[in-house]
Order: sequence, then structure tokens, then C-alpha cells
Amino acid sequence: MPDGYGAPTPLFQFYRLATRALLPLAFRSVARKLRSHKVAGNRIRERLGHATLPRPAGNLIWFHAASVGESLSVLSLISRMAERLPDNDFLITSGTATSAKLIEKRMPARTRHQFAPLDADGPVKRFLAHWRPDAAIFVESELWPVMLAEARGGGARLALLNARLSPKSVRGWTKFPKTARYVLGRFSVMLTQNRTATEHLLMMGADPDRVETGINIKSTSDPLPVDNRTLADLTAALNGRPVWVASSTHPGEEEVVLAAHKQLLRRHANLCLILVPRHPERGGEVAELIASTGLNMKRRSAGEWPDDATQVYLADTLGETGTWYAAAPIVFLGGSLLPIGGHNPYEPANAGAAILTGPHVTNFGESFDPLMSLGGALRVSDANDLAGAVDTWLTDAGRLVSARTAARKFSTRRRASLDKVIDTLCSRLQLDGPEKS
Repeated sequence: MPDGYGAPTPLFQFYRLATRALLPLAFRSVARKLRSHKVAGNRIRERLGHATLPRPAGNLIWFHAASVGESLSVLSLISRMAERLPDNDFLITSGTATSAKLIEKRMPARTRHQFAPLDADGPVKRFLAHWRPDAAIFVESELWPVMLAEARGGGARLALLNARLSPKSVRGWTKFPKTARYVLGRFSVMLTQNRTATEHLLMMGADPDRVETGINIKSTSDPLPVDNRTLADLTAALNGRPVWVASSTHPGEEEVVLAAHKQLLRRHANLCLILVPRHPERGGEVAELIASTGLNMKRRSAGEWPDDATQVYLADTLGETGTWYAAAPIVFLGGSLLPIGGHNPYEPANAGAAILTGPHVTNFGESFDPLMSLGGALRVSDANDLAGAVDTWLTDAGRLVSARTAARKFSTRRRASLDKVIDTLCSRLQLDGPEKS
């Protein structure tokens, strides 16, 4: 397979010069964010390409994912690839402190984590000189031109996995077709989430022979971890009370959820809501909002458990979402009442929860449509809809069991597709064979 098409364009060369000039400013910005999460100074310098771990001997496969969802979506893939490729080690890079913490809790065998280098000559070249990856797999929309060009120039074969580009991003790239064609030409294979993403890449000038329509890799993830001790303590504290979860909520959505919960309390006086903000650092802000509604609250970050009077349990901690899903039969997924794009329905479906979502699920449209057609999820648009849907499932045990069964069946069926993804990556990146081009 040829290396790609065309030489670097004038626009690419301008981008390379611009990122070199803006590097000090960019690093100050990302360093400030990492310091606010108490990331150590030597680890912050990983963003300048300074490695803090040794490179393992032998073949190394590098996965790059921008943030939490993308990072977690590839952990199951790495675990399965590690079984198939026992002589390979793995590196996963991400950009946020939250993703780093979660990855380190669920690190697969023979895998290391580093913060990704900023997309400028110095950081990228230092990073690649140390790690020397044999193959690199970029997740979703991570089209960093310098990183792609340098990695491919160094001999690594590249893949774009779970490819998804927003219409705005596609419009931007298509204004510069030669540069888009050059950047996409770095990839040996591009596996998309759905047909729409495939069409977007082709519009941008991708080689049709290198683009394959796949599935949303997040659908193949293992179930979120459950802490059985925490689950037992929560179950004991709830003492048989009915419970539902509102997860991954954003500013402007908690108000709707709390209004719905107040309606539900009129019919289900002992109902408890577990409220899980998308960003736990917003815990104080959300706690003030709950207090302003007059609802009785306990906070997980304060080490508290709900008691008989607790109406809202604010789960403002990191890495415990799987435990909350295991505790509740009904989950509302945030990021969907506002035009944010929705969040991963496979995580609550894996836990066997019936799922509720708002109308804005463009990031997972290909997942919610069949899930809804099976009866595993319902769409709501406001507090009245949300309260009505939860009430229906709470008062009709048969309908709730059917919805939970449908959600679990859907998630199990999708996870079986992971082997096909691995087959494609191993073939196109020549990971099974002894030779490396």
C-alpha cells in the first residue's frame, strides 16, 4: 500500500510553523489545567514530549485518544489485542487529567499511559524518538497534522479508529482539499462509526480503499467496574427504597432532572435520585442547586450515605459510575437535553438498566435508534416527559423488566463485533506478520 498522496502542502507547512511559534502559549494553557488537577510537574512535561517511563523492548502499538470517553472505549480493545499479540506492548496517550486517572485504574496488561505531546515539532519529535511506535491508532476525530506526518514518516503504520467528524469540522477541511487529502493519506486504514462518517471522510478526499464503515467502538467496551463493597453499603443505606440515576448531566440539565424528581416524589414519596454530574468538580455548584430546590441531599464526596430522608444522593466522585448503574434499574443519560450530542448508552445497557435520553444524541445516533426500536430506551424532552417515563417504569414492573432485558441484549450483541475490528486493524497495519514497513 502506498504511503499516502502528495507532498506537504503550503498550508501544512504554515500550520507547522504556527504551532512551533505558539507552543509556549499552548503549553502554559494545558499546564495550568493539569496543575489544577494536582498533576505532578514531570508528568505535565510529557505534553512537551518528555517521557517519564522507559520504552519496552520489542514491538509497541500506540493508541491516542483525546479524553475520557475515547480513552475508556479502547481499553477493551487493547486487552483483546494483547491476547492476540502476546509479543507486543501498548502505549495509550490522552490529554486530560481525568482520563489519566481513569485509565490508570483500568490499565490493561502490558500497557503504559502518557500525556500526549502537543502537536508541534519539538514535542512530537521528542515523543517519537523515545517511544518509536510500530503502529499508531488514533481514536475518533484526532487529526493532528504534525503528529500524523511525523509518525508515518518514522515508519509507523497509522489507523483512524471510530472515526467521527462534526459537520463543522468537515466543512472546514473541505475548504482545503489538498491539505485534507495529504493528512488523511497518512492513514493505512480509517474505520468509521457509521455510514455518515464514511461519507464525510470521502468528501474530505480520503482514499475509498482505505475507508471502512464499522461500528461505534464504545459499543464493544466491557461493563464499567463495580465496587461490590460500595454497592453493598449503598444498598444497605437505601434499605429497599426505589432508586433511579441521572448520569453525565451538564449545566442546565440538573434543573430539569430535579424538577422531574420533585414531580415523582408526589407519587413515590420514598424515591431516591442518584445524581452523577458529568464533571465531578462541579459538585459544589450542583450541591447548591439541589439545596435551592429544598430537596434533602447527601454527598458521596463528603463520605456520606443516604438515609431514610435523603431525596437526592449527589455522586460527585470519579470512577464509580458503574457502581451507581448496578444499583438502579433506570438511568437517564445527560448531555442530551441540550445540543451536546449525548453520552454512551452502552455503559448503562451493559449494567442492564432501562435508559432514558433527551433528543440531542448526534454522537450516538446510530446506537440509540436500534436501542429504542428494541424497547431498551425512551426519548424525553423536558421535566414532564422525564417524570412520566420514570413513573411508568416504576409502576409497571413488567414493562421495566422488558426494557432492561432489551438493553442488556442489545449491548451483548454489539460487543461480539470487537473481533472484526481487531481483524481489520491487524491486517491493515500488518500486526500479525513479522515484517514492518
